[in-house]
Amino acid sequence: MRLLRRIGLNSKRQRQLTRILQTSLVLIAAVGVIEGVFSITINALISLAVTFAPTYLERDFNITLDPALALWITLAVFLHSFGALGPYKNIWWWDHMTHALSSSIVAASGYIAVRALDQHSEEIHFPSKFMPVFLVAFVMAFGVIWEVIEFMTGLMAQYTGTKVLTQYGLEDTMKDLLFDSAGALLIALFGEAYLSGLIDQAVEKLEEKVPGVEQLLPDQ
Repeated sequence: MRLLRRIGLNSKRQRQLTRILQTSLVLIAAVGVIEGVFSITINALISLAVTFAPTYLERDFNITLDPALALWITLAVFLHSFGALGPYKNIWWWDHMTHALSSSIVAASGYIAVRALDQHSEEIHFPSKFMPVFLVAFVMAFGVIWEVIEFMTGLMAQYTGTKVLTQYGLEDTMKDLLFDSAGALLIALFGEAYLSGLIDQAVEKLEEKVPGVEQLLPDQ
């Protein structure tokens, strides 16, 4: 992202930081095994798998993420896993920060998909004024699903003895959804400036796989 370049983080340094965070996730998983807290290990391994999403996108779909975007994804999941070591309990704002970061990734995915469809098809149009409303609703839907998953894993923990995710009550859930909305609004404000490259790549993929209306019409 241009913001990271302005503070002196070039592509090589961004990739180095991504590798450091991935290595840290492996170490966090090891800590979970050593301490016998397997929820830490499970969270760290899932987060580690997510950090390889940019590689999968490039290999399987030929979509290349800016190294800064890859770092953004890696940082978000790293902070979530690191929080399980203590910050979630000891730092009151840690949960809010991770929810805002994670929801911004979800919002960015929805933003890219909608903008790509908008540019690809003349029959689909999303007014720019409607975009913040759409992103908040999109992220809130994912947020509710996430809270339900937290609740269900809490119930399962009664039988398995391993709590992967923790829900701290209704007030915490409402705060989580509030900060989810903050992440969505962040993308609504700055998505155009920092996600345009990915939108263009998504449009190209749609053009390759989904022919335009004029290509579907018979020759006259």
